[in-house]
Amino acid sequence: MDIVFAGTPDVAVPALEALAESDHRIRAVLTRPDAPVGRKRVLTPSPVKTRALELGLPVIEASRLRGDVISQLRELDVDAVAVVAFGAIAGPAALGTARLGWFNLHFSLLPAYRGAAPIQRALIGGETTSGVSVFRIDEGMDTGPVLRRLELPLDHPDVATALEDYARRGAPELVAAFDELAAGTAAETPQTGEPSHAEKITVTDAHLDLSAPAAQVIDRARGTSPAPGPWVELDGKRTKLFGLTPAPEVTASGTVGELTTWQQQQVLRCGDGWVLVDEVQPFGKPRMNAADFLRGRGDVTFDPYTDEES
Repeated sequence: MDIVFAGTPDVAVPALEALAESDHRIRAVLTRPDAPVGRKRVLTPSPVKTRALELGLPVIEASRLRGDVISQLRELDVDAVAVVAFGAIAGPAALGTARLGWFNLHFSLLPAYRGAAPIQRALIGGETTSGVSVFRIDEGMDTGPVLRRLELPLDHPDVATALEDYARRGAPELVAAFDELAAGTAAETPQTGEPSHAEKITVTDAHLDLSAPAAQVIDRARGTSPAPGPWVELDGKRTKLFGLTPAPEVTASGTVGELTTWQQQQVLRCGDGWVLVDEVQPFGKPRMNAADFLRGRGDVTFDPYTDEES
């Protein structure tokens, strides 16, 4: 088939590469415009644009799917559009630019975790399995029928690791769905079951409630690492904590929010026990080993916070 690939971040690159290596012909790559990155706000192309140019593919840049970009897509006269984390909603005009439609690789088993942050919300929710779905885009929010789905474990230490894994494993599923579309054998199954939603992660979502059970604190940290970064407050300033994992049997006493050293390990007291802490990032400073953080301070107790305060 003649197709357009639409995507923007790193997580979309494996699918772009897989389709480029397939029998399908990528007529153009649609991605968001160059954006300022870093403290110096250097204008930087998206990872998808960079890889597309390396592959010798034409690039269309757009932040919204309307106006001139619709005309460009119509002129391409393609069979289908493959979407992986493009970052803009396709309305009726855009969806009508491809004969067979637009199809999205989504990082959950739909209808679970529809929306912008499926892996993040699944990790925060303590899910142990999730997966990927290839579905037809319609005018709803991730509500279209599913062509392919693959269940996968969700045992990753953070969002970055999980996204990299799911992107790599999901790419062949997207290619297989397009193979079936080309052959006329694709089966589109309506979504069934109770839907859940995965809204974009905010800084508030990353605020750790240290009075919660240790497992919940770890899950929230996993679901907000590396960005925006799980955080607590120390003397009213935001301090980020990374690499939270279950602690062995800690016999030390301590108050909720206390970070201390026990048997040469840095441990944090939560509502029902302790968790290990690997790194700490004080406000306005770089990340450092938790042992180095405590070495200059002694034990610290982070400011109390509960979800009810938000």
